[in-house]
Amino acid sequence: MVYVGTYTVRESKGIYAYRFKSGRLTPVGATGLVAETPNPSFLAVDPSHHFLYAVNESVPGEKNGMVSAFAMDRKTGKLTLLNQVSSGGEAPCAISLDRTGKYVLIANYDSGSVAVFPVLRGGRLGEASAFVQHSGHSLNPERQTGPHAHDILTSPDNRFALAADLGLDQLLVYRFDATKGSLTPNVPPAASVPPGSGPRHFVFDRSGKFVYVVNEIHSTVTVFSYDPQHGKLKELQTVSALRENTNPESTTAAEIALGASGRYLYTSNRGEDTITVFAIDPAKHTLTPVQHAPTLGKTPRGFAIDPAGSYLVAGNQDTDNVFVFRINPKTGQLTATGKVLEVPSPVCVIFVPTE
Repeated sequence: MVYVGTYTVRESKGIYAYRFKSGRLTPVGATGLVAETPNPSFLAVDPSHHFLYAVNESVPGEKNGMVSAFAMDRKTGKLTLLNQVSSGGEAPCAISLDRTGKYVLIANYDSGSVAVFPVLRGGRLGEASAFVQHSGHSLNPERQTGPHAHDILTSPDNRFALAADLGLDQLLVYRFDATKGSLTPNVPPAASVPPGSGPRHFVFDRSGKFVYVVNEIHSTVTVFSYDPQHGKLKELQTVSALRENTNPESTTAAEIALGASGRYLYTSNRGEDTITVFAIDPAKHTLTPVQHAPTLGKTPRGFAIDPAGSYLVAGNQDTDNVFVFRINPKTGQLTATGKVLEVPSPVCVIFVPTE
């Protein structure tokens, strides 16, 4: 099953679901709509694949954003709302679960904060067990006058939580207590990307010893080595995600994902409207661009790779469509399959196994 989070503008009403088989997407029901909810811009699924969680980036009449918990029907794909809690800040834009599935972690973009929520029996969310307000600024006078938390994930061993803050040009590191759901600043508390870059999303490699960060403002990727014992990061490389003739000021990077083989990395670029494919050096873990594949629409934002590593599904926010690309297992490069689906304002794409 493929779930798509959207902005509820134009025709969108919430979260949409599609059955995925052999590179084809088929809507659940007549339209694919499985939950009506405002601006579910980012989604996450628990390890058991029974519950789906969404940030509601903005809710009419609410100053703060919300976080919604849904039960998933494994057969039909339909979602049933369990409860909603306040995100504790403005414009929550990213959500994940810790490695045990017992806690939901979110990042509030506009107010620059991160929070942790316990998952209660039956999948409902409790009140926040941790909340951290970021502070500071960086170089860009339009985008970085204050903190803007944009992503948060726990480390593969669940001992640390890393948070990308676009406004600070930092990847902050917290010690994560999985028994209490607490966050404590690590020593050192953060690592920096090049000034003005604007870190957005990030992924760990398969070994858990390297972190790849996509920087929104400069449309670059920064590679860090990661010490899992002490939660320390060290910059190894920063490389452009754009074609040589693209003006960085006309584009902003969005999503990042690691291929199933662990040998290729993918990022999306709004403005240039491409997916960049990077080859990962097996010894140095640095990146070399090998393809800039057009997404055949405007403003590619979220995308995801199917569990088998054979296909990449990309959403184009401003042309209201989702395209399917085949992944070459030898080169990592993308080929458009010609399969396109109309989806209103797609922002986030995730795969959920149904068996």
